[in-house]
Amino acid sequence: MSEHGHGHGHGHGHGHDDQAEILDLDAELLAGHTADVIDWLPTKNPRQIVDLGSGTGAGTFALLTRFPEAHVTAVDSSLDHLNRLRAKAGERGLADRVHTVLADLDADWPDLGSPDLIWASGSLHHMAAPDRTLRRLHDTLARNGVLAVVEMAGMPQFFPEQAPDAHDERLPHRGADWGPKLTDAGFTVEGERTISVHIERSEAVERYAHIVLRRQLGPEAADKAVRREDLSLRTERTVWAARK
Repeated sequence: MSEHGHGHGHGHGHGHDDQAEILDLDAELLAGHTADVIDWLPTKNPRQIVDLGSGTGAGTFALLTRFPEAHVTAVDSSLDHLNRLRAKAGERGLADRVHTVLADLDADWPDLGSPDLIWASGSLHHMAAPDRTLRRLHDTLARNGVLAVVEMAGMPQFFPEQAPDAHDERLPHRGADWGPKLTDAGFTVEGERTISVHIERSEAVERYAHIVLRRQLGPEAADKAVRREDLSLRTERTVWAARK
């Protein structure tokens, strides 16, 4: 479940490297939750899948594992992320089941075929006009195809007293209720669920927290914060499954 899947960096000086590491850590820490979500989807054996805003491949590889006969088209606006994804596919012997597409979906809409399943994790809230994007996704899907939308409620929390993050004006659609938007775009929403994640302190949680907190607080404060004994990762995701 990629939180920053559209490939837009938000770093300060370390942008691209940080972004890729966050995506890789996200894949590692949330692998079990991602697998549960994919199992829950109302689709049996999709052969053609699009991972929209694939990042470095968290969703792509989870989908390939769950559906061993499927091929995935991974779409992202970051060439760096797609290069990393392709390298991982090669290392895992999956290169023949992965196709990558470099595209800014707010500008040019690529030819994505007629997929049975579109996985959009952490990507739709980055779109300038998500309602238009949803209509395009509806047109793209095969008949009776399924769109899975996974979105986070806010930025991850690392300490018990931490307040939820303030609304980010740069991302006005983050935290939106996608159910009505999906219906307006012509979909039938077949399911919605919210997943609360709480992962105790580990080396991966520390690395994840340090990158996020360095952006929010600066390097010195982040160094101090990750040494706290009550550090853990808390986040919440909502998933919608919608059928064409």
